[in-house]
Amino acid sequence: MKTELVDVSPTRKEIKIQIEPEVVRAAYDRVSDKYAKLASVPGFRKGHAPRAVVRTRYKSEIRGEVLQELVPEAVHGAITEHSLDTIGEPAIRLENDDALQKFGQEPISVNVSVEVFPQVELGEYKGLEATRRVRPVKDEDVDRIIDGLRENSASLIPVEDRGAQLGDTVTININGKFVDAPEEQDINVDEVDVVLGGEGVQQEFTDNLTDVKPDDEKSFRVDYPSDFTSKGLAGKRVDYTAKVTAVRRKELPELDDEWAASLNEEFESLAVLRTKVREDLEARATTEAEHHLRTELIRNLSAQHPIEVPATLVEHQTSNRLEQVVRDMMRQGIDPRNNELNWLGAREELKGQAENDVRASVLLERIAEAEKIEVSQAEIDAEIDAIAAASHQPREQVRAALTKEGGDRSIAGRLRNRKALDLLVANARITEAEWKEEPRRGETQSEPLSESSE
Repeated sequence: MKTELVDVSPTRKEIKIQIEPEVVRAAYDRVSDKYAKLASVPGFRKGHAPRAVVRTRYKSEIRGEVLQELVPEAVHGAITEHSLDTIGEPAIRLENDDALQKFGQEPISVNVSVEVFPQVELGEYKGLEATRRVRPVKDEDVDRIIDGLRENSASLIPVEDRGAQLGDTVTININGKFVDAPEEQDINVDEVDVVLGGEGVQQEFTDNLTDVKPDDEKSFRVDYPSDFTSKGLAGKRVDYTAKVTAVRRKELPELDDEWAASLNEEFESLAVLRTKVREDLEARATTEAEHHLRTELIRNLSAQHPIEVPATLVEHQTSNRLEQVVRDMMRQGIDPRNNELNWLGAREELKGQAENDVRASVLLERIAEAEKIEVSQAEIDAEIDAIAAASHQPREQVRAALTKEGGDRSIAGRLRNRKALDLLVANARITEAEWKEEPRRGETQSEPLSESSE
């Protein structure tokens, strides 16, 4: 067997293979004789038909079996010969049809395309520069959390001595008819809570339900804007009839030690609660700062090693990121099957992020090899325990699920990369700097799931 390696790119290789005629003939004879022993050919006793007759009668079957025997073995041998660290299955193409017609008389040419891990020549990875910026925790941040806890503890008290006012919650049974599209199904919903003047409440609801009392009935029209969040109502006019079933006002608890203790027995006083909230915010700020620091180090490492990454791994990671987006949407009550979502645009944007993920993983794995970083079974077991605790699943169930995805080996690789990143941090030149607010998502780039333009 003759082979020739062609470097298409750092991650794509082609192998040109020639299987010699004598090798093909030997396999051709062996398979033909096997068929001859088993074949029932009219005019001959079973197992006594001449080889030439059998080859004519079972031409495609015999040649197919010969190729199934020779080609995979040749491909495996060529990959081993050239020491290729392949990804996925090779793409195999037979090139010379003449050799198939003159079976065993000419060499069979096979073209093999494979994807491989890139050979990484590590440059300097110690002493990378990065900046640590910790978000300061201000009094107003603590106040905001306390206010949120207080809002969550609020009670809704029935209003009996007056009509509904701004801030009150009005509960209604509502019927809606589309003005310009009578064929549309009517809207019929009971026990709808409307916070007068609340965020996201159409002004028409607030205007027409102000001053109402239980058992009142109101009829009014709502003109929804074309960019209304609910696509089924956007740009539509709807005539509503609302029957009031309750009017309630929000009553916030007193901001005192008793309320703080009602949240958790460990909060002996409001002062203790405020201290705990500040500590939690500071811990979150430290974690956020470390995350940004590590992201910057990875970015700088990748900039110094602009390697090509395997497309197969990028596609796999893109799918993983997209699945995470879908899970996040479902947790937020958003239907990912909405036809208005631009999934093609989302995938393209996530593909760039996935490429960065793969490049970072390849580089960290190479650093782990260079530094001889190892992961013990005890560390793997501890990681499984941590995943089980975070997901509230039994340890055995988590291990079983992980086994399907590579199991301990997958976790070991993740831990090795984590240790390699820890090494980068430990050896980095880190500058402490004041916090700088980053642009919010959408201010400097497009949202991946925004509606596609026509």
